Amino acid sequence: MQIIEINTEYIKMDQLIKFAGIVVNGSDAKFMIADGLVRVNGELCTQRGKKIRNGDIVEIQDFDTLEVKGPLS
Repeated sequence: MQIIEINTEYIKMDQLIKFAGIVVNGSDAKFMIADGLVRVNGELCTQRGKKIRNGDIVEIQDFDTLEVKGPLS
């Protein structure tokens, strides 16, 4: 599991995948999300703009699991 630290209230899903270094550009993140490869807290996520907040767990199929740490909401 990779810990991703943010200093804002939230980060959008596509930005998180890019920030974590899983993809190089936003379009790759968009396709990954659209293809159903991403789960947030165990639930399938198909919204690339979904707000990911402190404590959320993002699982990316065949890649990594990310835990987001940041300011409390």
